[in-house]
Amino acid sequence: MQILQLLLLLCLWFLCVTDVWSATFKLALIGPWSCDPMFSRAMPTAAANLALSRLRSDGSLSRGYWYDVKLLDEDCSVSKALTELGEMEGYGHAYIGPFNPALCHAASLLTQHWEAGLASPGCLDSDWANLPPITPPSRVLFTVLRFFRWAHVGIISAPSNLWESTGQEVASVLRSLGLPIGPVVTMETKNNVKPVSIFSVLVVIMCMSSVLIGGEDQRELLLAALEMGMVSDGYIFIPYDALLYAMPYQDAVFPQLTNSTQLRHAYSSVLTVTMASDQSFYEAFRQAQMSREIRSAVSAMEVSPVFGTIFNMVYFVAKAVEERRQAGGGHWVLYGGREGRGLQARYVVLNSDGDRLVPTHSLAPTHTDGTVGGLRPLSRSFIFPGGKPPTDSFCWFSPEETCSGGEFTDLQHRGNSLFLKYKRAANVTKLILTLDDIVFIDTQVSRKVRNCDITQVTLRILEGDWVWLKKIPVGKTMTAMRHENLNLYLGLFLDSGIFALVVEHCPRGSLSDLLSDSNMRLDWMFKSSLLMDLIKGMKYLHLRGLSHGRLKSTNCLVDGRFVLKITDYGLPMILHSQSLSLPDDPQELLWTAPELLRNPVRGGSFAGDVFSFSIIIQEVISRTLPYAMMDMPAHEIVERLKQPPPLCRPVVSVDEAPAECLSLMNECWNEDPSKRPSFDDVFKQFRGINRGKRANIIDSMLRMLEQYSSNLEDLIRERTDELEVERNKTEKLVGQLLPKSVAQALKKGKPVQPEHYSDSTLYFSDIVGFTTISALSEPIEVVDLLNDLYTMFDAIIASHDVYKVETIGDAYMVASGVPNRNGTRHAAEVANMSLDILHSIGAFKIKHMPEIKVKIRIGLHSGPVVAGVVGLTMPRYCLFGDTVTTASHMEATGLPYRIHISLSTVKVLTSLKLGYHFDTRKAQVRSPAPPASPVPPVSPAAASDFHYITDLNVSVTEKNSLTEERER
Repeated sequence: MQILQLLLLLCLWFLCVTDVWSATFKLALIGPWSCDPMFSRAMPTAAANLALSRLRSDGSLSRGYWYDVKLLDEDCSVSKALTELGEMEGYGHAYIGPFNPALCHAASLLTQHWEAGLASPGCLDSDWANLPPITPPSRVLFTVLRFFRWAHVGIISAPSNLWESTGQEVASVLRSLGLPIGPVVTMETKNNVKPVSIFSVLVVIMCMSSVLIGGEDQRELLLAALEMGMVSDGYIFIPYDALLYAMPYQDAVFPQLTNSTQLRHAYSSVLTVTMASDQSFYEAFRQAQMSREIRSAVSAMEVSPVFGTIFNMVYFVAKAVEERRQAGGGHWVLYGGREGRGLQARYVVLNSDGDRLVPTHSLAPTHTDGTVGGLRPLSRSFIFPGGKPPTDSFCWFSPEETCSGGEFTDLQHRGNSLFLKYKRAANVTKLILTLDDIVFIDTQVSRKVRNCDITQVTLRILEGDWVWLKKIPVGKTMTAMRHENLNLYLGLFLDSGIFALVVEHCPRGSLSDLLSDSNMRLDWMFKSSLLMDLIKGMKYLHLRGLSHGRLKSTNCLVDGRFVLKITDYGLPMILHSQSLSLPDDPQELLWTAPELLRNPVRGGSFAGDVFSFSIIIQEVISRTLPYAMMDMPAHEIVERLKQPPPLCRPVVSVDEAPAECLSLMNECWNEDPSKRPSFDDVFKQFRGINRGKRANIIDSMLRMLEQYSSNLEDLIRERTDELEVERNKTEKLVGQLLPKSVAQALKKGKPVQPEHYSDSTLYFSDIVGFTTISALSEPIEVVDLLNDLYTMFDAIIASHDVYKVETIGDAYMVASGVPNRNGTRHAAEVANMSLDILHSIGAFKIKHMPEIKVKIRIGLHSGPVVAGVVGLTMPRYCLFGDTVTTASHMEATGLPYRIHISLSTVKVLTSLKLGYHFDTRKAQVRSPAPPASPVPPVSPAAASDFHYITDLNVSVTEKNSLTEERER
């Protein structure tokens, strides 16, 4: 097979070993051979044997070693794989692998200790001692991103340990190169792949097996992206796995794209970067099979292209060993810079064209110094189906510049007005720096420094470069705040372009969340406890000269002990010191004082905090959003606050809180800031509202627990009553669908065994000319007709000891004696029911065809049946046996307005002596096949004697006795 020059990903090797080797050279192949189809179908042993066979046929080399290839399985879990890796000593003089980049550092250290060689296609860092300077795939990916100027990219991985760790390693390396990579997102399940939509970027790197080689996760992801409109919105997806092998794109048609129009459309947004080759892998594999070099009969389309990567690695490792042996021993190295070695891998960018892939750009080979050549456009341009994603500043890709503006703005960089410039080489990626990272120097060395405000901006040295350090004046003040009603600041987070404050977690959420929870009943004492906590916290802040500036219910958190804690204090000062603006969402401004809306003040004001507190009082009292009682949008309320008169204030009912609290609220939202009370005054007034009752934390906790217990009891009682109602409804519904005895057995989880009933009578009826009536009616009219008719039938059978089996179209089936045995009364029950139905059908009218009479024909037959429940989904109680068939035939051969009964039913009715009248007729009815038993079959003459019930001559006394007997 022609050299595919696959080895972008080689993060190689080889170190010094002893001069004398044994006659057998052991090669150990380490890989996740059972973790992913991409590797399980790579046939690593066959690839290694093919490489060694080709090496032996190389006339330029004489045979020196026998090669023993050992296949070692790399566990899917990183922790287990690390343990197993430490136990692989002695398996090889050289190790090829691992494929999981999270294991590379450990593998490098271990092979150095074992004095063995290491070659791994998955390693992303080439700085380790026993790896040569060959460019890893992450550098190739960085080069492609630099060419298109896409710095803000997202990474999503398949839900497996292998691909999750790969995604984390790729993100880490790209961050070290200066790109603002956000958190890696993992697909949760194959039915839930929409988390990719959380990215605020349009370029997504997919760490998972390609759909073109059988990867189902990527299929689900791309189809979900198509469904969400991400393809038409300009998203671009880059498969990372294609960097590890040569995607067979030459004259190859991919059936995955041919057979799915949706997937073909979705794949148009995929930008594939893969190793270039002069021959398709599939074609090369078939040629090796034809030459009997590969004896497996497996189809080439079923083999993973990773086969070619393993082949090249084994071939060039063995070739380097042979060259070292011919040179007389000593240091043996797998070089990456010579032409023909296969390690100067060329790469191409592929674009889909229907069910094919075509190259649009080529990437120059790698060099021995680890750099990557640039991209060169080919004759065909890459087509972006939703438009090309916007480009980012080139400073992200320059080692001489530092950019800001990730997912949140980097406040330190936005605050710098002078020369923050240093190299990002040598892992200078820490942006939260300590005294150990910065060297303080004499500022007198520069005239410019002498003219600066050295209390705010001073000159320092970072990693050998001079930088400017700008202080945040409120930082020390914020971290020094300690109060039980303040949520403490634990630190700052600044990484991957994300700036965040780290604070204590409050499990109850915000005050707004607590107030909106309808299941939480809050009495006035509990509300006043929360308000008192807020007053104490604000009083503490104001005593230390710090106003909040953004006080609102969402910035008041409630911890697990129902203690209110104020958060986000001091944040407006930080934003102002860095020349950043506060959010201007009208909904977020409803707590802001009118004077601050008209003339914003740095960090807010004390009087402004008091106004915000008054709005929170309204929220707590009424348990509604600010100004919820005013039917106006938020922006209109803000405008009215800015430009009175009239004054715009919330309206609170006088019976919702003590009058003193309402009076205090009105004082706090006074239009004149000078007339608003301070929090000292608020504290004194509020303390007297409860008339001597202390609203401390312990009291509020006890009251809360009692109230919570009471609420829980009421809730449980309410839910129990609802459950009982629903249970009765369910039982009633099941009782309508199944016999009561069967339903009871199913409720208890008992199996319902089929049961034989020796005495029963079955009823069948249908509508004469139903096909004609249906043809002249609309479908909805047919449904109304059957519903009206069967409702009448159901009302009639309720007064008889019968069981409605089912309805099929216009056919109506009833049984007696099943499932409740009733002796010989089954025939009389069905006969009486039939006569009642015939009596009622004469007065039945079709709503849309009142002139048409509904004619039915009825058939009855008595005999044994077998009954049982069939199916698990929508179980049905069904009857089986010749009796069912005969009863159906009786109905089919009957006449309109007649009850056609068999001889067996006649005998049962006659034996009851209830005065039924019958007419005998001859009818040709197909007789069921005789049973395979000694019982003689029915004679043809007997089978043709059938009867009609014409009347029931029974006295009132006899009817009453029949009814009483049925009830017993």
